[in-house]
Amino acid sequence: MDRFRFELRRTWNDEPLRPDELVRLDLRLGDAIEVEIEATSHGDPPPSGPPGRRDGLWDFEVVELFLLGRDEQYLELEFGPHGHYLALRLAGRRQVVASDLPVEFAVERSAHRWSGHARARLEDLPPALAAANAYAIHGQGAERRYLAWAPVPGPAPDFHRLERFATLERARVDQRVGDFRTG
Repeated sequence: MDRFRFELRRTWNDEPLRPDELVRLDLRLGDAIEVEIEATSHGDPPPSGPPGRRDGLWDFEVVELFLLGRDEQYLELEFGPHGHYLALRLAGRRQVVASDLPVEFAVERSAHRWSGHARARLEDLPPALAAANAYAIHGQGAERRYLAWAPVPGPAPDFHRLERFATLERARVDQRVGDFRTG
């Protein structure tokens, strides 16, 4: 089983985070794609509707994981603190080829933190998986914040700057000693 950890420490444009913006994602690839999330809860309003699949989740408080393979094929996984999720398979920047991917997602919340566990099908991974990025978004209006594992600077936040993704090796967990590479 391959294991990876993504600890967000910077904003999308490479500025340091505030102490209250902790986000960590652990990815395990075995017989399925499993994602564990630990994040600060910022109290943003939830999307309308019951927990489950939700288009436009990026407009709310969310944690995202992008997994990139060859030929700009990638998987975008989004998770919200109120139990909403979105899973998209893309072939080319912003070119969605599958949008109704099955995901199991459960959330636990406390006053200031939330955690989630997601499970998706291994066959939804792009071929030749080699790079990734993880993001979080929270806040409203002028207070909106965009966090990134590997910053994607430019004129505005754009999480689909695939050329700015970091090698997946940077996040690999060394299973022999249980340590994480921080590359």
